[in-house]
Amino acid sequence: MSLFDGLKNTDMRVKLPVVCFIWELAMIILFGVFIRYNPQADAHYIVNNSNTTYLNEFYFRYPSFQDVHVMIFVGFGFLMTFLQRYSFSAVGFNFLVAAFGIQWALLMQGWFGSLDYSTGKILIGVENLINADFCVASCLIAYGGVLGKTSPVQLMIMTLIGVTLYAVEEYIILTLLNVRDAGGSMVIHIFGAYYGLAISRVLYRPKLNQEKNGSVYHSDVFAMIGTLFLWLFWPSFNSAISNTGDGQHRAMINTYVSLSSSVVTAVAISSLTQKKGKLDMVHIQNATLAGGVAMGTASEMMVSCYGALIVGFCCGIISTLGFVYLTPLLESKLHIQDTCGIHNLHGMPGLIGGIVGAITAAAASEAVYSREGLVSLFNFNGAFANRSASTQGGYQAAGICIALAFGLVGGTVVGFILKLPFWGDAPNENCFEDNIYWEVPEEEEEEDKKSSLAGSTYVNHGNNKPAEP
Repeated sequence: MSLFDGLKNTDMRVKLPVVCFIWELAMIILFGVFIRYNPQADAHYIVNNSNTTYLNEFYFRYPSFQDVHVMIFVGFGFLMTFLQRYSFSAVGFNFLVAAFGIQWALLMQGWFGSLDYSTGKILIGVENLINADFCVASCLIAYGGVLGKTSPVQLMIMTLIGVTLYAVEEYIILTLLNVRDAGGSMVIHIFGAYYGLAISRVLYRPKLNQEKNGSVYHSDVFAMIGTLFLWLFWPSFNSAISNTGDGQHRAMINTYVSLSSSVVTAVAISSLTQKKGKLDMVHIQNATLAGGVAMGTASEMMVSCYGALIVGFCCGIISTLGFVYLTPLLESKLHIQDTCGIHNLHGMPGLIGGIVGAITAAAASEAVYSREGLVSLFNFNGAFANRSASTQGGYQAAGICIALAFGLVGGTVVGFILKLPFWGDAPNENCFEDNIYWEVPEEEEEEDKKSSLAGSTYVNHGNNKPAEP
């Protein structure tokens, strides 16, 4: 018998409480030792006059933080409720891993970016909270690739290691290489997508019961709520940590425009590829967001409004075609069971966003930005003072490769850890079911049985609907 074989025991009564209690106690100890308020959050912050209070970063960053926070806990959570019998898990496990992940992210990112070397303390403020949400977003993206097939303990392990990998690759890309990636096309979306896909490949289940891997009418409506929250707040996501002023303003405009374009082309391709031109809700839930993902890296750059429209136009097409043709191919040929289609929403648009950012950076000039604008946007200061725009473009391209490598290699290693038989994942016949890990109301169980017997399911996020006669 292989090390990875064995009976599946889904009883969480000991495993999950032990992990939650021990890890949370570890967070309390680590926070007590390392975490302190930064000067603008500390009571010793000196206010020289009545106007100085309003210079506190809280007033500039908190609205964006709240928007991003809603995206993490509401947007991502409800986007994954499309599965007919897995809504409790989609929202509930999203809640769990995000709540734990932001704590670990504050520590990991703090050790790399907010550490006061004179005291050995991590100084945090509202911008650190935004970055922690960004970090968790990459893990929630990866969660979408294994949705319905993993236990909460596996998801916690996946988050613990994912946050660690993210903090390292973020430090290498953004600090050591001085790459600009305000909305995270590379560090969030490329890393998160390929981290999840690599895990999904290792955890491949050749005999997976796909009957429940689909939606019903009300579950797709709930998932559309997640889509709308994400779509509405994505301009805040891409602009949240941009330079305040023109950089943040420009990032919001570019993202807004790109998102609107991706909706139109996603609808067009969905109609074009379906029998009788009917729209597929899977495409509308996901591909309409691709413009926001792809605009992440270049959002604060001078891509122009028509350039942002072009990015959204292309991504709406590519993402929708990915759902129609590429996801079934990945499963049949590469054995990647991508439940939420994260390759189409985050992987490919993230790669496009990284490429757009590299080209835009390489083409930057003083005539467009002014010398002061170039220095401010690309941080051409200190060790990077003599870097040219073309060189910056090369480093931007290198960032794509690093994010991809961290996702694929890290995900493969984590996949083999999660494949061990004692983490409590469900057997094939019980995947995509809430009642394995949740107390489900009795009437809901009966309703699900009737629905299943009636065959009233739609398709999953990886396949097309059967052709109509």
